[in-house]
Amino acid sequence: MTSQSDAGGGRLASLTHRDADWSGLRVVVTGLGISGFAAADALLERGARVIVVDAGNGTTEQSERARILDILDADVRLGPEHVTDLPTYADGPVDLVVTSPGWRPDHPVLTEAGRDGIPIWGEVELAWRMRPATGAAPWLTVTGTNGKTTTVQMLEAILRADGLRALAVGNVGTPIIEALLDPEPYDVLAVELSSFQLHWSESISAMASCVLNVAPDHLDWHGGEGAYAAAKAKIYEHTQVACVYNVEDPATEAMVEEADVIEGCRAIGFTLGTPNLSMLGVVDDVLADRAFVAERTSSAAELATLRDLTGGDESLAPPPHLVADALAAAALARAYGVTSAAVQRGLREFRPAEHRITELEPVDGVRFVNDSKATNPHAAAASLSAYAHIVWIAGGQLKGADVDALVAGAAGRLRGAVLLGQDRALIAAALARHAPDVPVVEVPSGDTTDVTAVMDEALEAAVTMAAPGDVVLLAPAAASLDMFVNYGARGDAFTEAVQRRSTGDRS
Repeated sequence: MTSQSDAGGGRLASLTHRDADWSGLRVVVTGLGISGFAAADALLERGARVIVVDAGNGTTEQSERARILDILDADVRLGPEHVTDLPTYADGPVDLVVTSPGWRPDHPVLTEAGRDGIPIWGEVELAWRMRPATGAAPWLTVTGTNGKTTTVQMLEAILRADGLRALAVGNVGTPIIEALLDPEPYDVLAVELSSFQLHWSESISAMASCVLNVAPDHLDWHGGEGAYAAAKAKIYEHTQVACVYNVEDPATEAMVEEADVIEGCRAIGFTLGTPNLSMLGVVDDVLADRAFVAERTSSAAELATLRDLTGGDESLAPPPHLVADALAAAALARAYGVTSAAVQRGLREFRPAEHRITELEPVDGVRFVNDSKATNPHAAAASLSAYAHIVWIAGGQLKGADVDALVAGAAGRLRGAVLLGQDRALIAAALARHAPDVPVVEVPSGDTTDVTAVMDEALEAAVTMAAPGDVVLLAPAAASLDMFVNYGARGDAFTEAVQRRSTGDRS
């Protein structure tokens, strides 16, 4: 790690807090989603002039946001004709573009702004610069290909268990700007950041930051693996107290070594094995801290037990990736100064969000797990590694991802596989190459809208191959939009199919 260097110049360099002079700034906000609306609202409140553009023709939500912004004197332009080039102001050039995460860097509006030398900020960069001048809540930031939401929600639970007013924000749902402008200030924010958000961020200086893992994803947006990893690595820049990395993922440690941080910032590892100095890890069934204790050369602090991650259920073993997420959350919380007792209370009370390794009611001795959020091979591999004997339900939109390593790694655990969705044949081919003895059932589903019938058929095929003690696991390794509105709808369909089977209602 190297020490931080200065940067700045021009009026925008002075806009480092909400009480700076934002008045008259000519801004274009791209996108009228939740984050775009929050950005436009905050800018207007501080006297900036705002043009908002979005290709949508006005959903109910967009129309309501547009109405509110119009009352606040924003110029809202909806429709595809407004996003073909950069809008202009009659009395001068655009000073700043604030873009939403869904807008790719090669979008015509953004490429034109870049060509004209107009600064482009993401809504997270704007949020950082909208903090109060004094007493701003520190940020504890998390990114990674998988596990971000679980980790920030664990972190929120731990912080609250220590009596702090804390909130999980960012990519997890609540816009950061919305939290910053809350009339009752927060003590600390647990901030989930996607690679899209980090791409447009420059000046964020978190108290502690973490990259959980890095695997190929969103390559169409970033243009390649190198650019994707570089975006993730930006989370470590200017970190103040601790850069938390995954010992089992050397790429994250390399990112820390190359980061430009505040003098005195420490590198803190987390591992599923026994922790070395300046690490958190697992000793027997205990989550142990050898980083944030005074006598770390000779002792460690007990933070929690593995049983705390299962709600006290001794019959369940937490999957390895959930343990890793807990260690990362604990490291970030300890960097803030949270007690070990609060870590245990927070982790004991935490429950994963829906569709993330969600245990359903067993039927005839067979367990059912909904991990619909496993939308890429890396996430599915983590889920598959958690169970000894699996009937795997997978498929959807692979978006060019290679599943050979995933299938080869899981082959010894598979009792069978049920495949559905657009790219099911690609997974079937990988199974034929790497697990030829595993029975495979393909459920035709690419052109149907009757997802209930498809999921019922898939579940029936899976149960036929499962024995008592086995796990029927929905871990698709693929996106869901070929059949479902989102991964949540896919998970709901699976859960409802299991419930129908449990009650005997298969009509």
